[in-house]
Amino acid sequence: MAIIRDAWSEFDDHRPYQPPISEIVRELLAEPLPESGRPPLQVLEEARTVLDQSLAQPRPRWFAFVGSSGLEAGVLADALAATFDINLASWAEAASELEDVALRFVAEFVGLKWHCGAFTSGGSVSNLSALAAARERALPGSRAAGTGGLRAALYCSLDAHHSIVRAAEVLGLGSAQVRTIPVDEDRRMIPDALDEAIARDRKLGIIPVAVVATAGTTLTGAVDPIADVAEVARRHGAWLHVDGAYGLPAAALPSMQNVFAGLNQADSITVDAHKWLYLPKACGLVLVRDPDSLTAAFGHEESYFPHVETSTHSADRTLEYSRPFRALKVWLAFRLHGASAFRAAIERNLGHARLLWSLVRDAADLEAYRPPQLSVVPFRPRVADVDRHTVRLAQALRVDGRVYVAHASIDGAQFLRPCFVNFRTTDEDVEALLSIVREVSAKVR
Repeated sequence: MAIIRDAWSEFDDHRPYQPPISEIVRELLAEPLPESGRPPLQVLEEARTVLDQSLAQPRPRWFAFVGSSGLEAGVLADALAATFDINLASWAEAASELEDVALRFVAEFVGLKWHCGAFTSGGSVSNLSALAAARERALPGSRAAGTGGLRAALYCSLDAHHSIVRAAEVLGLGSAQVRTIPVDEDRRMIPDALDEAIARDRKLGIIPVAVVATAGTTLTGAVDPIADVAEVARRHGAWLHVDGAYGLPAAALPSMQNVFAGLNQADSITVDAHKWLYLPKACGLVLVRDPDSLTAAFGHEESYFPHVETSTHSADRTLEYSRPFRALKVWLAFRLHGASAFRAAIERNLGHARLLWSLVRDAADLEAYRPPQLSVVPFRPRVADVDRHTVRLAQALRVDGRVYVAHASIDGAQFLRPCFVNFRTTDEDVEALLSIVREVSAKVR
């Protein structure tokens, strides 16, 4: 507990640098399989050293990718869940009922009117689970018989997460059957282009399985026009899945409800609580409108898994059998802090994005891609050979270690891509990001 307590207190402040991997740690990690045990305090201290020399996303100046914040309530929940080692594969009494409550908490938080689903390891498995349900609806019996040579397609924006392509591959639809729909100047899917793509496929006898609208793309934070996309999907009889793994918690804010209009028209949604609900990994969830849809995709009864206590087990609506009690950290966090605290933290992160955008907009030596829709703000310096310089700048910033920010390619142009999803981040950290970028950029050759 002392190691955890010390880490929490350290995470509240930025780190002046990232310590390199020491020779002590390299020698430790090169040791062979131990034949006998070591003193517990020694082993714990070795673990602390390894962790201290690893990149930790809870730090307030971690701006790369879409991080997690390691909210203390989630850490405690993980420790409690591991202590009791509850398995959510079958009926687990109160734990199974709590999982349903935690799903309802998240659904209510983002404004959904339905909440059947399951907790998963993250957005990739959640998206796969939802699209498995969509495939079974569009191609009944395909989970048993396969697609049988039927041609079927998925539709998503140009900037959708690659997990959609992976899902198509795993589900036997094939990555070649994923249609990437053009985006507008704000990088939102163009509904008319979606309509044309589906109509074109239908004329060729290709079945539209599902449309995936992204509620917060990883690249720029763009939110597809869900209501308009939903209308197109409904017209063609396609399942509508909303991948909100990153951005959907922002739908809880009254100021953002127009951005997420149409959410309740979806057939399924994905949220990663280990992103913008600040909890430690891994904690994703999938929610579906039709309670029977996941069971149609995954339900089963085997001789070793009889349905006695309940009509279904949790494994009847998920890919996984043995699942950790992920729901506990969502339930505990909302109980300890209340929904209003989460809304306030998300609003602060949106404010960080707006602050960075305004500072870059007003700077002669910097340029931003577009105004932020959520909390991703791609920007870069105004220099000669800017793309090459930006890639080298991102590498130099990682070596410098005071901030951690990744670069991304937008239509071939290179940008730094900070994302604000940490409740510990302050306006001072945002201003420090620009100061450090300028300082390091001046040294890049």
